[in-house]
Amino acid sequence: MSSIRPMVSLGGAVGLASIDLNLLVALDALLSECNVTRAAERTSVGQPAMSASLARLRRHFDDQLLIRQGRNLVRTPLAETLVDPVREALSAAEAVFVRSPDFDPRKDHAAFTIMAADYVTMVLLRPLLAAIAEEAPHVRIGVRSFEPDFADRLRRGHADMVIIPTELSRGRVAFPYEPLFTDRYVLIVDRDNPDVGETVTVEQLASLRFVAYSAGILSIVDSELEALGLRLQVDVTAQEFVVASFLVGGTRLASFALERLAKQLADVARLRIVDCPLPLRSIHETLYWNPRRTEDPAHRWLRGRIVQLARSL
Repeated sequence: MSSIRPMVSLGGAVGLASIDLNLLVALDALLSECNVTRAAERTSVGQPAMSASLARLRRHFDDQLLIRQGRNLVRTPLAETLVDPVREALSAAEAVFVRSPDFDPRKDHAAFTIMAADYVTMVLLRPLLAAIAEEAPHVRIGVRSFEPDFADRLRRGHADMVIIPTELSRGRVAFPYEPLFTDRYVLIVDRDNPDVGETVTVEQLASLRFVAYSAGILSIVDSELEALGLRLQVDVTAQEFVVASFLVGGTRLASFALERLAKQLADVARLRIVDCPLPLRSIHETLYWNPRRTEDPAHRWLRGRIVQLARSL
């Protein structure tokens, strides 16, 4: 995390006037790492300097913030309440003080966290990372698994971008967005499954045993099937699309998968793709971000690369 330079004094008023905003950077690192050495490394300062910052923060809050528990440091109750406000405050401060007029991917450093399902990671982010490794050698990207509280994480700055279907986000994400690509659900079975031929009827579908995808929210295919009055016989559940696909191979189980992923995994997972006999709607993957980052040059560059790649799929 970059420090805010120069040290800031905001006039003669009581409060912020006497506070060095660089302490906000140190506090964020200390609360995140719960380790003075790692916090120092994260902010590119020496351990003595970070220890001195912790001492100043303890005096300011009149609280230890981090206390020894066995061999580790843990946050005090007050420190727990500071984690999210500090992250939000630092994001806002960086938007004001650290913004660059432009971004050169060949030379400049940047780090991003993208939240997405493993399906998006395989279909879109994997080729994106390969491209960025060549054209932007100092850009680092962390990929986080999809979480049901994705909107809150995006709002608080715990993720820089979220890629999810609009079918899951409507009414839950009031953020800027960019459409990426569409996909459709297909039925997948083991390539030698004796129960399924080249096509399948609704009656046959109802008789199959399934591997279902479950990640804390009702999946799109589940809600679609419920609306059509069909409830699958589920023997196995998995929290990731890729895992669900691999659990089908070598069994008489079936599953629904998105076609782009199914085609990627068909050979290695021994899968056969069958058209679904039901009129399931397509999904529309969409990129969302916090409006505080809209004009950030590095963020804007990465959004552009994601959109460009998505539209070439």
